[in-house]
Amino acid sequence: MSLRPALIARYRGFLPVTDATPIISLGEGATPLVALEHLGERYGVRVFAKIEGMNPTGSFKDRGMTMAVSKAVERGAQAVICASTGNTSASAAAYAARAGLRAAVVIPEGKIASGKLAQAIVHGARVISIDGNFDQALAVVRELAEASDIELVNSVNPHRIAGQMTGAFEVCDDLGRAPEALCIPVGNAGNITAYWAGFRAYHAAGCVAGLPRMMGFQAAGAAPLVLGHTVQHPETVATAIRIGNPASGTQALAAIAESGGAIASVTDAQILAAYRLIATTEGIFCEPASAASLAGFIMRAEAGEFREGQTVVCVLTGHGLKDPDIAVVDAPPVVRIPSTAADLERAVFDG
Repeated sequence: MSLRPALIARYRGFLPVTDATPIISLGEGATPLVALEHLGERYGVRVFAKIEGMNPTGSFKDRGMTMAVSKAVERGAQAVICASTGNTSASAAAYAARAGLRAAVVIPEGKIASGKLAQAIVHGARVISIDGNFDQALAVVRELAEASDIELVNSVNPHRIAGQMTGAFEVCDDLGRAPEALCIPVGNAGNITAYWAGFRAYHAAGCVAGLPRMMGFQAAGAAPLVLGHTVQHPETVATAIRIGNPASGTQALAAIAESGGAIASVTDAQILAAYRLIATTEGIFCEPASAASLAGFIMRAEAGEFREGQTVVCVLTGHGLKDPDIAVVDAPPVVRIPSTAADLERAVFDG
């Protein structure tokens, strides 16, 4: 057991659970909401990062997975399956292990970051690679799940969306109000859908006044919602959002329209600049896909999107250690010196 109350227990009144629902938890949720002071000062707004990389498997997926696997156990499923670019596979494997279920994860060949693949493997999942992209992987997984008793735990599972709503609850609880805007990466589009559902549910229950504008950001090489059509061969350094046909695309666009928000794309160069900026100025290490929200915020702030004093939250969906290879690409070389204090001082201050 965890000494921290399970996410399901904390927000039970907003979730589709009963007394018969077992709670499969790893202590997810209650992730930090950290003020980004340097960026806030630069743009004249109160800007915060919701650091979802502090969940047990290092990404926001754990919020939905605790719900999906708990409901799978409740109905008597013996196995779970997902298609994944990485984070879903890590989370599904961990929560299935916790529940004593078999897990299978289907990944696009060569399109998964090493940190995420390692997690799926170490938790005992059967990892299956297909010759195709994420969208093809999801199609074949859905076909199998519909014809069998295996529980599909991708974000097309409504219990995943229900669990991910809790991110919005926590943002409101920590701020004491809803932000004016929420910036969030968009890949398969389940998370932006879930956050909007969460804000609406909290507002309807009288827990918070006002609703934020939902501002979704896709990578330019994988931006079907921005372009208005499927991207057959999505490409971006942000592997977690390298998706050309989002399963929750219709719901995401509805959330954006209803909230008066926007959907836009950011380039890989913008993503990597934001990724390095938040690490070097704020001390926060996120994976590249997470930095799409920050890149989008910067782009919009420089265009005059936000009024002075407004509150903006950027959701950082996964930890930087999920995709460690990116951190060292084009990084300055390690400085090598003789082992003397004088040489060390020169290296520290003259470099």
